[in-house]
Amino acid sequence: MSNKIQPKETARKYVRKLILPSDPLAPMWNAESVIFHKKPKWNYIDNCVITALLMMYDKTGEKQLLDYAERFIGTYVNENGDIPTLSFSDHNLDNINGGKNLLKLYKLTGKRMYLSAADKLVSGQLSQQPRLNCGNFWHKAIYPDQIWIDGAYMVLPFMADYSLISENRGMLDDVRMQLRNIQQLMCDSITGLYHHGYDETRKMDWADKITGLSREFWLRSMGWLCAGLADLSEICPNEKLFSAMLADLLEALRNTALDDGMLLQLPVRPELAGNYPETSGTLLFAYSAMKSHRLGICGEDMYNAGKKALETVCEKYITENEKGVPMLKNICLMAGLGAGRDGSAEYYLSEKIVENDAKGIAPFLMACTEL
Repeated sequence: MSNKIQPKETARKYVRKLILPSDPLAPMWNAESVIFHKKPKWNYIDNCVITALLMMYDKTGEKQLLDYAERFIGTYVNENGDIPTLSFSDHNLDNINGGKNLLKLYKLTGKRMYLSAADKLVSGQLSQQPRLNCGNFWHKAIYPDQIWIDGAYMVLPFMADYSLISENRGMLDDVRMQLRNIQQLMCDSITGLYHHGYDETRKMDWADKITGLSREFWLRSMGWLCAGLADLSEICPNEKLFSAMLADLLEALRNTALDDGMLLQLPVRPELAGNYPETSGTLLFAYSAMKSHRLGICGEDMYNAGKKALETVCEKYITENEKGVPMLKNICLMAGLGAGRDGSAEYYLSEKIVENDAKGIAPFLMACTEL
């Protein structure tokens, strides 16, 4: 059987051979931790895999998936809901991403420790998170006065879900306000794509002195935004802002796709030497496109575009090693702005390309749940 037509079986192999055998203190999917010898701590990358695992649990009801998610989260969250390896003073929006898993596990198990930990993410960090003058959160303490669209995925779906559980309507108003600002400030009127970053002060080297925007449209940042909007549209199905932004961005991204459905690291720069089909961002598009159809936001053509992208990833960019572990290629390890990263096209194309990192594996599993 062709690898092209069996993404769900490949997803199961990832679970059996890579995820479930991983020690929560040394997960085999976190390439950044391996490459840079990072000590184990609460982080968004690992939580992306747990999010995908819980999505698979919703579809299959396989208890081993839930058990592993609990084991993993329980390694970093104690019974009082404390997360000892998380520093609230970093004001890092990425650290809020795992809050989605806390709320999901609370709903599935009723265990108070998960809700207590979510409460502490709100009281310990979000209630004190610095904001731009426009009202949006700083991306991190080390990136003052900046919006990165990656952050929309990391924090806004958690806030929306938490607002429903806690009946805090003001938090949902906050989500709407921050998304409107992202749309007004960062969406390109010609292409419909979103710039990676915005500096309200215009002081950063990468920021346009008139608009405050970074120069390029980076695929994975837009993929995170798509996935965040798709998840928000599921949490709050009557919110037209979420679904409209999602439909528009999906259409804009689909317009840049290659003939085989793949998207480029820099989607509007196909002429650049070294530009390449990037799998993590393509898979985030695939997940969001197929989910948009399930939610009744986009038509069957968008579902097919997402499915085509997923199948092409399976056919061209996944192999198996000698142990039968799937190996997903063409994943941009990391990219950002500042600290020597100037936001140029050359910069985005210079970042390390790896295989089997969670930032690709998790979107692959997420996309498979939408088949």
